[in-house]
Amino acid sequence: MHTKALYIGIMSGTSLDGVDLVLAHFEHDKTHCLNTFEFPIPSELKHNTLQVCQGQSTTLKALGKLDHQFGLLYAAAVNAFLDHLKLSAQDITAIGCHGQTVYHQPTGDTPFTSQIGDANLVAIKTGITTIADFRRKDMALGGQGAPLVPAYHQTLFPLSKACKIVLNIGGIANISVLKANGEVLGYDTGPGNMLMDAWIEKCLNKPFDHDGQFARSGTVSRELIQGLQQDPYLAEPAPKSTGREHYNLPWLEHILSQIDTPLSEQDVQASLLEFTASSIAQQCQLYQTHHQDQLLVCGGGANNSALMQALKAHLPTWHIDTTDAHGVSGDYMEALAFAWLAYRRIHNLPSNLPKVTGACRATSLGIIYNAE
Repeated sequence: MHTKALYIGIMSGTSLDGVDLVLAHFEHDKTHCLNTFEFPIPSELKHNTLQVCQGQSTTLKALGKLDHQFGLLYAAAVNAFLDHLKLSAQDITAIGCHGQTVYHQPTGDTPFTSQIGDANLVAIKTGITTIADFRRKDMALGGQGAPLVPAYHQTLFPLSKACKIVLNIGGIANISVLKANGEVLGYDTGPGNMLMDAWIEKCLNKPFDHDGQFARSGTVSRELIQGLQQDPYLAEPAPKSTGREHYNLPWLEHILSQIDTPLSEQDVQASLLEFTASSIAQQCQLYQTHHQDQLLVCGGGANNSALMQALKAHLPTWHIDTTDAHGVSGDYMEALAFAWLAYRRIHNLPSNLPKVTGACRATSLGIIYNAE
């Protein structure tokens, strides 16, 4: 048995391209990432989940089945990770499992968020205390329940005299703004990979545009860009968060139906990449100090060189790099964050930032599911 407290973080993001797992140790809020692992999501499960996430009618039975299947999937992923590490359940203090978001509606008369993946199954099938349901307590306190990662980002990256922004480009793009005075802000800027992934899957039956090659072959349509930029979410003030229930293929197709000029599939892809980069850059520009401002990029979008080039074109005075160049894996950043949230919950330490989420106070997030 290991003497240091070890935590496993689990994240399956909006892109549903796999289950990311990390093994981590935390010491005085310093992160030690010890190992990483990726576990596949069965194609049928991905397909059925995406249909629910995109607003297709479903039933309680179908949703319950998905909840059960994701619980078993996460448990299988953890057990495979333990086998890979040659560790036992007794070596792990706790699992932090985000669950799979199927709907996120943080505003309106009945704000709610829904993540599936039965944490009771994860705890029982792995024999490890599991912490899940991280978002709803923050929402009960009047917050958005998102983003939760800025609280973790401030422990990773030291302050500087300039502005430092950590940009996660998953399905949705979100920023953590680390100001020189110690103030931390954060919110979802809008789409990340989500629209680009949805379009190329429709056109070429590919899960994503590798290195932006499809986008590179097209020409940006200013008419389409203008249509996309009319989206009211972009102008909303923070705190704010969004997801697939807002940005999805039907949403895009509705805007395309209003475009007079014929566009090739490649032109649409090029325009979506430009829209993603510009909507992110516009938010970053709100915080620039002109003193060597930094943008540190993580998530799947960091691997898209065309998207990274577009960001650099929009932010020419910024120093833009990946978080990997600063010692933190961009592909496993969110899994690390949920391992950290589990660590904070075990020690009953606050883990939300009210200024980021809009909650009325700080609190320790997550429900503890014991294995016994």
